[in-house]
Amino acid sequence: MHVSLSPMEFARRARALYADRTAVVDGELRLTYAEFFDRCDRWSRVLAGFGVGHGDRVAYIAPNTHAQLESFYAVPALGAVVVPLNYRLIADDFAYMIEHSGSKVVCVHSDYLDAVDAIRARCPHVTHWVALEGARAGWLDYEALVAAAEPGPLPAVTIDEKDLLTINYTSGTTSRPKGVMITHRNAWVNCVGTLVHHPMTSADKYLWTLPMFHANGWTFVWINTAVGATHVCLRKVDPPAVFEHLEREKVTLLCAAPTVLISIANAPDELRRRAPRGVRVLTAGAPPAASTIERIEAELGWSLLHVYGLTETSPFITVCEPRESDAGLSVQERARIKARQGVELITSGELRVVDDAMHDVPRDGQTIGEIVVRGNAVMDGYFRDPEATERAFLGGYFHSGDSAVIHPDGYVEIRDRMKDVIISGGENISSIEVEGVLLRHPAVQEVAVVGMPHEKWGEAPHAFVVLKQGKDATEAELRTFARDNMAHFKAPQAVHFVKELPKTATGKIQKYVLRGGRSGISTQ
Repeated sequence: MHVSLSPMEFARRARALYADRTAVVDGELRLTYAEFFDRCDRWSRVLAGFGVGHGDRVAYIAPNTHAQLESFYAVPALGAVVVPLNYRLIADDFAYMIEHSGSKVVCVHSDYLDAVDAIRARCPHVTHWVALEGARAGWLDYEALVAAAEPGPLPAVTIDEKDLLTINYTSGTTSRPKGVMITHRNAWVNCVGTLVHHPMTSADKYLWTLPMFHANGWTFVWINTAVGATHVCLRKVDPPAVFEHLEREKVTLLCAAPTVLISIANAPDELRRRAPRGVRVLTAGAPPAASTIERIEAELGWSLLHVYGLTETSPFITVCEPRESDAGLSVQERARIKARQGVELITSGELRVVDDAMHDVPRDGQTIGEIVVRGNAVMDGYFRDPEATERAFLGGYFHSGDSAVIHPDGYVEIRDRMKDVIISGGENISSIEVEGVLLRHPAVQEVAVVGMPHEKWGEAPHAFVVLKQGKDATEAELRTFARDNMAHFKAPQAVHFVKELPKTATGKIQKYVLRGGRSGISTQ
């Protein structure tokens, strides 16, 4: 009676239970679950006709559209592997990832056809190029192919839970991106674990503010379907569009990196007044500042759950689970605790914080170590990169590269990426701690703190600050504010005012760009 653990089981169940419920909203398009799965079946048939079968890779370059969502069902139904690519990368990156993954078919949204046209000759292994929208000469028309395909599912393909489901490429900084291999079992474990700690129902309406390509939309591409919730597609994340969809579709849930939350919290009053109360938010991708949590919960009336993980861990491995003892705390104190990464998900496996010798650090909230983890949520390795895989799994655990402490109550709190810890005069300084203080200044909208060379101290913290619209502050004012609210040696040696911070597609600040100097950074 063994049945492999796979998100495809969620699809089977949703077909039977939620056929008439709204599955997808994408602009004017609305699809019931029956209509959505009919489209997925048709696309599976087309891919099978292209020769796509078990283990073959199909790459996608697209924003959050119904066609991108369909990929997470139509491709695995054949036992094939979805390769969702970061659409904000450049053509050279597309060429590398398409070739490295060995993708047989490439599906591209109209916004990126020009970029991909420029590199098609460098991808000889691709047999079919498909335009998801805006078909042109030399491209197959996705919608025409779906419409012409025979309806009905193909005969079921045997899927082992250890089979690859997706390859998700991490953003490269100093080297080429690495392809994270996620199995059916990995994804199923994350979906179920998320639902244990963050229950959902078929009444939920989920707004896609998070890119679907990023860690498979934190597996919400399957979680929403598992409970019969509605996927509300959002092709571009900007505050007016977010608030319009929140109001029009009566959204109940969204996921967002802290930088997206900051843009929502700082939206004009006329937009924020339109927001429904009671929206539930999952945030991850970077440690959120307590001040951001305060604003989201106190001003908008939303509830926020902080989770932590990596693409390599499917992605969630901890959740800052609320405790009864927190109920009597002030809003500020609750926000400070919610900013921690928390405790293991029930399903995510074993998490430790260890020193260089792989010994557990004491639970004192002070001693810093690296987060390592092992369990069913951890990736199968890096695609075609055995050396990187071996390095990542030294000592039998996946090494996160995140430095953290463990508090006496067992809650983990990240202090920095290992490479982002600032060592000044022999003292460790957490850039996250400095950022959290500066974000409490009424004029500061966003901030990133990095270590820069210093003649006396070796390195010292420098702050790159984006001011709120219509607000002013001076370097001296912000340095004094920091010194008044934390140990003086942690305060930034310099403050640089910029129009925007360099970020990845998922909202993570690219600190390596800041450390490399101010060239290319837009100043105010």
